[in-house]
Amino acid sequence: MASTLALHGGEPIRTRPFPAWPAAAATDSATDAATDSTETELLDVLTSGRWGSTHGTRVTAFEEDFARYQQAAHCVCVCNGTLALVAALRAAGVGIGDEVVVPPYTFIASAAAVTFVGAVPVFADVQPDTHLLDPVAAEAAITPRTRAVMPVHIAGRPCDMDAFTALGRTHGIAVIEDAAQAHGAEWRGRRVGAIADLGTFSFQSSKNMSAGEGGAVVTNDDGLADRLYSLANVGRVRGGGWYQHEHLGYNLRLTEFQAAVLAGQLRDHPDQQHRRESNATLLGSLLGELDGVWLPSTDPSVTAHGRHLFLVRLPALGAVGRRDAFVRALAAEGIPCSSGYVGLHRNAALRAEIANLTKRLDLPSTEPFVPVTDRLASDTVWLPQPTMLGTPEDVHDIAVAFEKVLAQAATL
Repeated sequence: MASTLALHGGEPIRTRPFPAWPAAAATDSATDAATDSTETELLDVLTSGRWGSTHGTRVTAFEEDFARYQQAAHCVCVCNGTLALVAALRAAGVGIGDEVVVPPYTFIASAAAVTFVGAVPVFADVQPDTHLLDPVAAEAAITPRTRAVMPVHIAGRPCDMDAFTALGRTHGIAVIEDAAQAHGAEWRGRRVGAIADLGTFSFQSSKNMSAGEGGAVVTNDDGLADRLYSLANVGRVRGGGWYQHEHLGYNLRLTEFQAAVLAGQLRDHPDQQHRRESNATLLGSLLGELDGVWLPSTDPSVTAHGRHLFLVRLPALGAVGRRDAFVRALAAEGIPCSSGYVGLHRNAALRAEIANLTKRLDLPSTEPFVPVTDRLASDTVWLPQPTMLGTPEDVHDIAVAFEKVLAQAATL
């Protein structure tokens, strides 16, 4: 029974859980100290009565620290990553009837945020060896109505920011980095986010830096930073009066409680990131020896990978429609995994909203041609970042489970 798939009644490769995330409990003495510090800071916020950022100092302090961490001049924290995108789009001047080029292989928020400001997401295909927006496809999708392009750093891997910043300059459009999965990631030694005009981050529960919910926008542009501040603070301006609303804005503010948690998350991130990178490197070397496994290409320009997801392609299984069965079999062996994104160009809610916008605004509508996205959506397997926070033994279990399931793929 040892070689029988767990899905078919055999013994699973492992029953031990991988590290929990978000990390509510300490796993070593250093984390113990950080956890104690976070608990103290949360209690301090509670007893202070200054729970909102308009009366406290912790959100402002975290904004300064996170901006420094991401090598940005400015950071404005907001309530979640989706509205971070909305604020960035509004700050960049994107509005009703404009177009924004986005990849279809991404979370729905990337495209939904575009519709929230009355603009139309235009899907451009991704690269088969990186899962990232293809700069050539993105440029081909630009029209006179294009106001911005949104490269998304999927899985924590930076897009080709040389190509996208050049594209923005050439066409006079804003470049907004969706870095929701890419805390600490680097392109040619520069942290992502402020390489382009604006960059957004998420602190949702699954992210490598989490407060349960939350988000941030970073930029090096003083004017954009002022617009972001106003958008997040109901139209107020820095240094202005409480009822001095010089613009129309939202209330997107983060709470002091969330900032207290994020301060600890920021302290822990470098050590956790080192562990993720070490384990991801080991797993890549092990899976690279297996027939039928395609791993993302390497690029020396990616000087730090965010490692939010570990992506694996199984083209042969995808071609015959067995990828999802593989995912179920791998999960039965005790390995957390998923099939990942279905292309956004196939999402019924988005399609309906885009059709409604283009009809109301009397704009042309075209059917996206994104064959690479369809192929990736059929053959990619995701491993979530907590699987990279374990031990080398945990990583070996993942590789053994892959080998076991692949050897019996014909039975799936």
